[in-house]
Amino acid sequence: MIQTKGERAFHVFSIVAMVMFTLLAFLPFMLIIMASFTEESSLIRNGYSFFPEKMSVDAYVYMWSSASTFVRAYGVSFLVTALGTALGLLITSMLAYPMSRQDFKYRNVLAFIVFFTMLFSGGIVPSYILWTKYFQIKDTLAALIIPNLLTNGFYVLLIRNFYKNNVPVELIESAQIDGASELRIFYRMMLPLSVPVLATVGLFMGLAYWNDWINALYFITKPQYYGIQNMLIRLMNNIQFLKSGQASSMLGANAADLPSTAVRMAMAIIGILPILVVFPFLQKYLTKGIIVGAVKG
Repeated sequence: MIQTKGERAFHVFSIVAMVMFTLLAFLPFMLIIMASFTEESSLIRNGYSFFPEKMSVDAYVYMWSSASTFVRAYGVSFLVTALGTALGLLITSMLAYPMSRQDFKYRNVLAFIVFFTMLFSGGIVPSYILWTKYFQIKDTLAALIIPNLLTNGFYVLLIRNFYKNNVPVELIESAQIDGASELRIFYRMMLPLSVPVLATVGLFMGLAYWNDWINALYFITKPQYYGIQNMLIRLMNNIQFLKSGQASSMLGANAADLPSTAVRMAMAIIGILPILVVFPFLQKYLTKGIIVGAVKG
């Protein structure tokens, strides 16, 4: 197709504008990176800068001193994120499937129950009593996975609408005529056809599990079960303790040299790095999954 001069000019302008907006969105992340490599005294004196007065790797050296602890915390976070996302997708899609079937008698009842959970919750205290007293998951990896399963009814409705609007009823009926069971239809037809919305929901679930630190705060007392987020919080609390009170007087002048501000920035980079690696591979499904799955059905 031959473009007119005006269309070519608009195309070039759009590309330049998008590049500029992308760079503007990337600037805060660059500022965090530069701050993590800035000497603590320079940060305190001059604040954040893209061109620091004095570079330093003290923040990363301090964190490297606890390398084995960080490796274990990363392992816990990766395990919890992988298992939690996989189980969450399985349970959510299995609940959404009968809700999308017009021949299922109780689909509206299920939809109401799911929607009700989006409006009201049991609260922190009842949830804590439920998981610790009756399910006995305190100080286990299950405490980092199970409480977050099906905590967002929006995902169920998103997948249900995708099933209703994108999987023809005739396709399901033809499979039933061929003798396929509901379980076979779900695994062989519905799941392969719903990759965009499953990738989108999986990305949201993975982000929630990776960034979660509340469950460990409530249910975990043993540090070996801490994920990377809780380990970073613990490291930051240790630095603040060393720079204040009696510990500061014992350390003397060395307490002021602890890279507390730079460590915060380094912690942010370490926490977000896996997300930056995974996100580009799922980006192509993100827009399609949200738009198609959010259509009212």
